[in-house]
Amino acid sequence: MKKKIYLIALTMLLSVAAFNSYASTATDGALTILSKEQIASMTTEQKQARVEEIKARVNEIKAMDKSELTRQDKKELRTELKGLKHEANALGGGGVYLSVGAIIIIILVLILIL
Repeated sequence: MKKKIYLIALTMLLSVAAFNSYASTATDGALTILSKEQIASMTTEQKQARVEEIKARVNEIKAMDKSELTRQDKKELRTELKGLKHEANALGGGGVYLSVGAIIIIILVLILIL
């Protein structure tokens, strides 16, 4: 009896797991997002070329007619744009960012010194 129940449970589990794979292998002109390790190993010329590729893809997405896209397609475009933004920030090398609190402290220190 236990063997029959386990067999039915295993069959149900495998049948549900078979329908859960919605992964797509086709990329319709989409760029692949690079990891930080891959970016760190790139030369400056490769980084500049990659930034140009990202700019071209963003301009291509902006020029698209999004009114005919489905909800899923729009969601995929948003996630692609977010990934491209993160990659472009990593390629750009960042910069120095000061918070409002840091600026206030700097001003107070300058006032005390002068």
